[in-house]
Amino acid sequence: MTRFKTLNQPAHNHWLQQLSALPRDARDTLFLLAVIAWILLPQIQQMPWWTSAFAAGLLLWRARLALTGAALPSRWVLAGALALAIGATWATHKTIVGRDAGVTLVIMLLALKTLELRARRDAMVVFFLGFFVLLSNFFYSQSLPIAFAMVLGLMGLLTALVNAHMTAGKPPLMQALRTAGWLALWGAPVMVALFLFFPRMAPLWGVPSDDMAGRSGLSENMRVGEVASLAMDDSVALRIRFETPGEKEPPGNTLYFRGPVLSQFDGRNWQADTMAEAMTAPQLRVRGEPIRYQMLIEPSKRRWLTLLDAVQTEPQTPPGASIGRTRMTSSLQWLSWRPITDVLRVDAQSYLDFSYGPLRATPELQRYLQLPLGSNPRTQALGEQLRAQLGADADTGTLIAAALQRLKTGGYTYTLEPGVVDSVHTADDFWFDSKQGFCEHIASAFAVLMRGMGVPARIVTGYQGGDRNSVDNYWTVRNSDAHAWTEVWIAGQGWSRVDPTGAVSPGRVGQFQRLSAPRGALASAMGNFVDSGTLEKLRAVWEAVNGRWNQWVINYTQSRQLNLLQNLGFESPSWTDLLRLLAGSLSALALLWLVWARFTRPQRDGWSQLMHAAQQRLQRADIQSSASDSARSLARRVQNQWGANSPLAATLSDWLLDMERLRYAAPSTPEETALKTLRQRWQTIKRQSWPTTPKNSEELKT
Repeated sequence: MTRFKTLNQPAHNHWLQQLSALPRDARDTLFLLAVIAWILLPQIQQMPWWTSAFAAGLLLWRARLALTGAALPSRWVLAGALALAIGATWATHKTIVGRDAGVTLVIMLLALKTLELRARRDAMVVFFLGFFVLLSNFFYSQSLPIAFAMVLGLMGLLTALVNAHMTAGKPPLMQALRTAGWLALWGAPVMVALFLFFPRMAPLWGVPSDDMAGRSGLSENMRVGEVASLAMDDSVALRIRFETPGEKEPPGNTLYFRGPVLSQFDGRNWQADTMAEAMTAPQLRVRGEPIRYQMLIEPSKRRWLTLLDAVQTEPQTPPGASIGRTRMTSSLQWLSWRPITDVLRVDAQSYLDFSYGPLRATPELQRYLQLPLGSNPRTQALGEQLRAQLGADADTGTLIAAALQRLKTGGYTYTLEPGVVDSVHTADDFWFDSKQGFCEHIASAFAVLMRGMGVPARIVTGYQGGDRNSVDNYWTVRNSDAHAWTEVWIAGQGWSRVDPTGAVSPGRVGQFQRLSAPRGALASAMGNFVDSGTLEKLRAVWEAVNGRWNQWVINYTQSRQLNLLQNLGFESPSWTDLLRLLAGSLSALALLWLVWARFTRPQRDGWSQLMHAAQQRLQRADIQSSASDSARSLARRVQNQWGANSPLAATLSDWLLDMERLRYAAPSTPEETALKTLRQRWQTIKRQSWPTTPKNSEELKT
């Protein structure tokens, strides 16, 4: 029967019983290893694969030693593993200094140090290495999930640290966790004061990323078919909030966020002509009132700011931002001096009614008519045919209208899966064969047709549209909103936007009808339990919370500190005001803590106070005692030193014995009454003549 119960016992209870039966050293070690593994988990996607594998192997090895009680490896084994880690770091990073190499080495040292846990000193080294590795996670990401995970890791390390100082018995981990929680709670006000008032001289988390490889997103090169892959990426690219939300916000079909402008075409690839853009002026002309907004741009590891078309004056970025200064190219694209490696807050104003570029034909426009020799012959022939049908005197607007009419009525389809185009004649394939494509297929084919008709044209990539978040009134623009459109040059107007995708699929531009990739297994399973409306609301709440985190924590820069001081009444705040306010805040917190400690410290009860006064008076009479001495032992010591026939010894002994009875026997009178009587008797005893004279008269006052 006992065996039957054991076999049917839940597995988790069985494991808990095994863990509780382990010696304390083994249990504490396993807990510390679990905390270290949690801290290292976010580093998997940042560190080389061998780093994660090596660290995991060392932690599992140490866990096995703790479970089996086996001896720790020798120092020669550890020295060999350390040499191997240093060699692998050098081979991977070509250095052992710097951010990535340094973090790799610290992770290796932390994992190796767990194999040296022989004394408390070793544990202290592991704890502080763990705190450093925890902080290093913010070198790569300052997102809200990472911050929440690191708070849990911090509590785990504090719990292990408190537990290491509990030397007696086998205290439960929950007791150490409660103590760690109180420590963190007491430290929170200091942390908040440092966060608010410590002068910011650089971005919040220190060094910017030195990885300049761009992630999935816009590029200075567009291969026909690549933008469609961005529709699979539903991550946030930027968030924008207008100063006048609601009815005064610009219409959604006018939200074009400009990215790289591509003008060089080789048949399949479009590429930016950065040299030509640097040699010409933008010649921007704006009309009407600007739209002011604040934008949060996610890290793209690129240099361009995808601002709303078109920005005339330099956008405002936080002082000390890692991107440096910004400049505008001749194609109205705003570029930063360094890549965007952190969430960037930008305050800008855009003019939706604008034109730019030369008003008359110039030699520089010839480069926007060039097509590769022999490229897309059927499209070029179509352009010549349309031009001939419309007449030699047809203006550019008439030619554009004819091309758009063909897109509307020619049976063309807007799709995410146009199929693979093996030929270099991508425009020919769209106009005559497949007749389907994503926005870059349509824009590329349209630009080639325009050039075939003798109209200067180029491609603009960026984002179009977005979703308005009802929680915080921010517009969320995702990578799936990536878009490509064309710009054509019209005499007397300059460069003008033409979005041919709207002719094929009007809903894409006007109603934000995006093409969605097929949902994965997890998303499909979630859809079976939670309706799409609830999921959208949850996502809106999450993005609003994450936006607040980016705005008030990640982008809490020096300018926001100074704005805070202005709100507090400082007329011309500076960093010295910040330091004074920080010192005042920390002093106030210290004073509050001292006051709290004074009023919450354990107070002696009336009996203990009276007994303590008696012990002090006896010490001045050369009768030594300690806090552990009982009243009866003091009475015996008084009689031995002064003699049993001494009237004072007898009186004092009787008083001490009565004190003992009050403390430990059931009193016949109320305790307060009895204590009052004993206090009066003590005053009488103090006034008697004692055998030993005090050294000075001040001692008699006690």
